[in-house]
Amino acid sequence: MLQIPVLREQTDLVLAGLQKRNFPNAAQEVQTLLDLDQQRRTLQTERDELLGRANALAKEIGGLMKSGQKEQAEALKAETAELKLRTKSLDDEVQHLEQAVQQALYKLPNIPHSSVPAGRSSEDNEVVLEHGTIPALPQGAHPHWDLIKQYDIIDFDLGNKITGAGFPVYKGQGARLQRALINFFLEEALKAGYTEVQPPIMVNEASGYGTGQLPDKEGQMYHATADNLYLIPTAEVPITNLYRDEIIAEGKLPIKNVGYTPCFRREAGSWGADVRGLNRLHQFDKVEIVQIQTPEKSYEALEEMSQYIQNLLQKLELPYRVLRLCGGDMGFTSALTYDMEVYSAAQGRWLEVSSVSNFETYQANRLKLRQRTEGGKPQLLHTLNGSALALPRIVAALLENNQTPEGIKLPKALHAYTGFEMITK
Repeated sequence: MLQIPVLREQTDLVLAGLQKRNFPNAAQEVQTLLDLDQQRRTLQTERDELLGRANALAKEIGGLMKSGQKEQAEALKAETAELKLRTKSLDDEVQHLEQAVQQALYKLPNIPHSSVPAGRSSEDNEVVLEHGTIPALPQGAHPHWDLIKQYDIIDFDLGNKITGAGFPVYKGQGARLQRALINFFLEEALKAGYTEVQPPIMVNEASGYGTGQLPDKEGQMYHATADNLYLIPTAEVPITNLYRDEIIAEGKLPIKNVGYTPCFRREAGSWGADVRGLNRLHQFDKVEIVQIQTPEKSYEALEEMSQYIQNLLQKLELPYRVLRLCGGDMGFTSALTYDMEVYSAAQGRWLEVSSVSNFETYQANRLKLRQRTEGGKPQLLHTLNGSALALPRIVAALLENNQTPEGIKLPKALHAYTGFEMITK
C-alpha cells in the first residue's frame, strides 16, 4: 500500500498517478484519507501530552509524599487518575482511526512509474518489441481445442465430470508435456541464479493482504471458509510472504526465488471465444520467479527478469511480443508491468503468457519487509515477480504453431525433458 508520508508530502504526484490509472473519485478518496490521518495525529499528540503530564505528576507526587505533604499529593493523585482515564479514551480513538486509515489505504492502488503510458484498456498498451516469425499454417490447420481431442492429450469432459468446467485432465503425452515444461522452467531458473522453493498452495488472510490480493481480488479467489484459507491465484503470494515482517540483512540481497505451483482462479464473469480451451482455466500450472531488491536496483532487476522470460520464449521457438501496460490495464499493486504474449497461429491472435512487474514499496509496506543499512533506520525494499512461465497458453501455442500432417513437433529445448520429439496419435 502507499505510504502516508508520500500521500501527505507528494499529494499532487499521487493524484496524477491515480488519474493515469483512471481511479474514480481520486481527489475525494485521498482527501478523506488525509483528514483521517490528521485526526489521528492530532489525537496522538494530545494523548502524548497527557501522558507526559501524568508522568510529571507521578514524580511530583513522590516528592510530596517524601516531604510529608500528603494532602497535596492526594490532590495530584486525583488529577493523575483523570488523566489516565482520558488517555485510555484517546488510545481507543487513535486505534479506531488507525484502523480507518489502514482500510482507506487498502482501497488505493499503487502509483504508476513515470514510463507507464496513459490509457484505459489493453488497446492502449505500448508494444515494446516483437520477436520471431509468425508461422504460416497449412490449409485446414486446427486450433488447440481440436488438436487435443485428435491426439487425446487433454480431456475437458473428464475434468468437468470430476470437478467442473475449467479443470482439465492431462493424459499421456499431454501430461508428460506438462511435466517437461515445469522441469524445463525450473532448471532454467536455477541456472539463472534463482533458489527453488516449494510453498503451500493455500494461504491465510494475512498473506492475501500482504501481497495485495485482498481486499482487491477476493472475488477471484477460491476461499475455504471453514478455515479461512485461500487457494493461491499465483505462487507470488506464498513466496513473497516468506519475508513478511522481516528485516533483511544488507548482504542478503538480492533475494531470487523460483517456485512451481498449481494456481486457482475463479475467473468470475469470463466467457466467450477468448476463454475457449486452454485460454483461460480455473486451475493451471505455473512457474513463478520472485525478487526482492533495493530501490536503487529494482528497475535494473525488472529489465533482467523481462529478458530472462524472453529467453525462455526464444528457446521454445515461439514468436512473441512485449507490452508495457497502460495505467488502465495494470494490476492494482504494480508500478510497472511488462506483458509477454505469444502468437497463436491457428487462433490468429496474441495470447498473454507472462506478466513481470515491479511493485516498488507497495507490497513491502503491507508486508513490513525492510532492510537495515549500517547506521540507519530500516528502509522498505522493492518486490518484483514474473510468470516464467504459465503453462496453458504456452501449450496452446506450441500445439497450434507446430502442427504437421505427421504430428506436433516440439522445440529442441524440450526433447530431453519429454523423452519424445513429436506428439503423435
